[in-house]
Amino acid sequence: MVDLGSDQDTLASGDPALLEVIGPWTEVKQEIIEKYARVYSTILSSRQRPQFHHVYIDAFAGAGHYLSKAKGIAVPGSAQRALAVEPPFREHFFIDLDSLKVARLEALARDRSDVTVLHGDCNQVLVEEVLPRVRYDQFRRGLCILDPYGLQLNWSTIEAVAKARSIEIFLNFPTMDINRNVLRRDPAQITLAQASRLTAFWGDESWRELYRPMAQRPLWGEPEDRKSATNEEVAEMYRQRLEKVAGFAFVPRPLPMRNSTNAIVYYLFFASHHKLGKDIAEDIIELERVFARYRKRG
Repeated sequence: MVDLGSDQDTLASGDPALLEVIGPWTEVKQEIIEKYARVYSTILSSRQRPQFHHVYIDAFAGAGHYLSKAKGIAVPGSAQRALAVEPPFREHFFIDLDSLKVARLEALARDRSDVTVLHGDCNQVLVEEVLPRVRYDQFRRGLCILDPYGLQLNWSTIEAVAKARSIEIFLNFPTMDINRNVLRRDPAQITLAQASRLTAFWGDESWRELYRPMAQRPLWGEPEDRKSATNEEVAEMYRQRLEKVAGFAFVPRPLPMRNSTNAIVYYLFFASHHKLGKDIAEDIIELERVFARYRKRG
């Protein structure tokens, strides 16, 4: 674990930017990303002809660390884990909309010349300020973490990342937020605001196909206020969009991340233009599937 030093005392002071509590499923997700980041950086650091300039991008970077619900202590977040990767990335870009979290990121990176902290909406900042600095034709490559707190990520941002061809992504698909606010309601009762949120995230209104018309539903069984499609079907439909619409060449089956009651909180997606990246991510994710089964039995 990364040494947080005096930040333990800061946590106790009640700074809200440092008191964001995360469950075990989030810690597992960060471990998966860290494992991949180490392999990714090792491979790209070793390339000489051509020599790649590889970067790490965290579009919802947070404060750099969190409070573990299970352990009751501060634990490193993805940004702090990325800074500890060896061999190191050539550059790091950390983005967040929250000014308190940005201040903590700036403090975390104060001695690092390879870190740029950006304050703003990632849908604008990532596309306008970061992507132009990770151009494919300049032998620049990137690993981008898209881990929104809910439905704050726009599909147009994902398409822009895919179009760059130089970036691989880990994407948090916020299943619980989607189910609670849109897909578990009768479509006639969905508010315009909630529908617009999902449309912006999904990219169009094809998500409405996840509902089966009432006449086609069985008389008994599924409640009327629930979507017809299962979580797995929703995730698979989105996976196909990442391939066929956004244009990523390789999108493996995502990993469902479950809470203490075994409910799916979100799916962790990986998407890449390169088969090697897909193979590495699949190996890491499949290993986690095995561990998850044993943890469940225990």
